[in-house]
This record gives sequence, C-alpha cells and structure tokens, in this order.
Amino acid sequence: MIIMEEELEVKKTPTTKFAEWLMARAEKKEQKETSLESLMKFNVFLSIATLVTVAGATVADYILMAWTWL
Repeated sequence: MIIMEEELEVKKTPTTKFAEWLMARAEKKEQKETSLESLMKFNVFLSIATLVTVAGATVADYILMAWTWL
C-alpha cells in the first residue's frame, strides 16, 4: 500500500502541475500583499511623525516668540 502511494506521488499529471503552480502563485501574491501592507503602515507612520515634527517646531517658535516678547 505504501508503494502504491509513493508511485502516485511520483506521477504528476499536467493538471497536478498546474494546480501546484496556481498554489505557489497564490502564496507569492499573498506575500506581496503583506509586503505592500507593511509599506503602507510605515508610510502612515512617517506622515504622522512629519506632521508632529512640523507642528511641534511651529508651536516651539510661537512659545519662544511669546517668551521673548514678555
């Protein structure tokens, strides 16, 4: 029985090869989407950090101007 299972695994029909190719392609696509998702998250983080930095610098300038005026 084990010998027959091994023989079945060795013989790959064109349909089996095509199915394996489709599965590998789907896995690669999923990995690519995950990579794009992480890049999008990093982009959002970087945008927020830039806005906070610019806003913080502006607030610091106004505070410095108010302090020197007093």
